[in-house]
Amino acid sequence: MTPNPERRNLIAILRGITPPEAAAAALALVQAGITRIEVPLNSPDAFASIRAMAAATPDAEIGAGTVLTVEDVGRVKAAGGSLVVSPNCDPEVIIATRAQGMASWPGVMTPTECFAAIKAGATGLKLFPGSLIGPEGLKALRAVLPRDLPVYAVGGAGPANFADWVKAGANGFGIGTALYTPGLATDEIASKAAAIVAAYDAVFA
Repeated sequence: MTPNPERRNLIAILRGITPPEAAAAALALVQAGITRIEVPLNSPDAFASIRAMAAATPDAEIGAGTVLTVEDVGRVKAAGGSLVVSPNCDPEVIIATRAQGMASWPGVMTPTECFAAIKAGATGLKLFPGSLIGPEGLKALRAVLPRDLPVYAVGGAGPANFADWVKAGANGFGIGTALYTPGLATDEIASKAAAIVAAYDAVFA
């Protein structure tokens, strides 16, 4: 059975996207079946891109990545975002994100970071960089983590190894350069997104 597109556990990471590209890229991703999108804050004028995406795709979950401060959490909310993703585990950022009613996905790698994120109220965990710990490392973490806690592999996870990650306990994935690199045309984004969605559906079917 093909998963409901609204429920695919995929986050598109559009590092380097610019505001003029943002709305079209978001629409292409949503049409392909990826309904969660992050704009890393080290992208050009990231908050303008988030604002454009949120306006163009009101039913999608749009937000920011590389969120490092409580102040930026507020700015994501003000731009219309509902998703905050970080490369690190900062309890203050997690608490502020949840207080604003947004989803919080902090980056973790160790059991200490995982449980600090859980204690602070994280929506789910972003295993990052996934390539450093690999599926075997996730399998070991899963032995001690709450069963109902979603964990997404980010960095080193892609269509070629989705099945390995899922077998190890991953619930979903954040996809960056396999989906988008700066300057990529909208039709190319759509094509890459369709391939990723097909690979995801094949694993979770």
